[in-house]
Amino acid sequence: MEPHAVYELRRYRLHPGGRDRLIDLFDREFVEPQEALGMRLEGEFRDCDDPDAFVWVRSFADMQTRTEALAAFYSGPVWKDHGSRANETMLNSDNVLLVKPVAGTQPFPHNLAREQEAQSTRGVVTVNLCSLAPGTEDRFAAFFIAEALPILEDAGARIDAVFVTERSANAFPRLPVREGETVFIWFEMHENDDGLSRHREQLNKDVRWTSEVFPRMDSQCWRRIEVSRLTPTSRSLCTL
Repeated sequence: MEPHAVYELRRYRLHPGGRDRLIDLFDREFVEPQEALGMRLEGEFRDCDDPDAFVWVRSFADMQTRTEALAAFYSGPVWKDHGSRANETMLNSDNVLLVKPVAGTQPFPHNLAREQEAQSTRGVVTVNLCSLAPGTEDRFAAFFIAEALPILEDAGARIDAVFVTERSANAFPRLPVREGETVFIWFEMHENDDGLSRHREQLNKDVRWTSEVFPRMDSQCWRRIEVSRLTPTSRSLCTL
């Protein structure tokens, strides 16, 4: 698949009990129509620690394509027919980060093609979000790639994507994004919860991680690194 340049990390707050209803509707009605307009749905996830959260990632070739694709979908027949039922499950849908791949990386290189989705196994995904001071993201990313990434991989993680903030203005204000923030995000894939636990145990034994690399990363974040533990839905392309 051709690499995309713009990504949305979307986290929805849902009414209690609404998540499975939304996922069922989403998978049945919204996947193919969005992808037919040039969007790619990279991953859909349940938050293991928050039963009322739905997390998903979609991508676009560029910002202009994003604007045109969103306008076509949200003014089109599919959203007209089913959008109200999706919105009924949600308390809010504006926790959205607009991001781009770190230079020299290709996000989600292991993602299956859509026709292969039923052949996958699920795994556990962790999304790690670092909130940074403006203008520091490139330096942080370079340090992560050079120093943190090898340690994480040695400890058993598969790093599927690394992102920084996309600075372009949101040209589709009907769908708000979190503006004025600077973030660095990495996605890890693990076989299961036991695999994730082994990975964390291995990191805790690595003196490079505990005494140098992680403290240096943590010191550059203005709040604690946020970690979400997710499981892919049945139609997620981001899976093990």
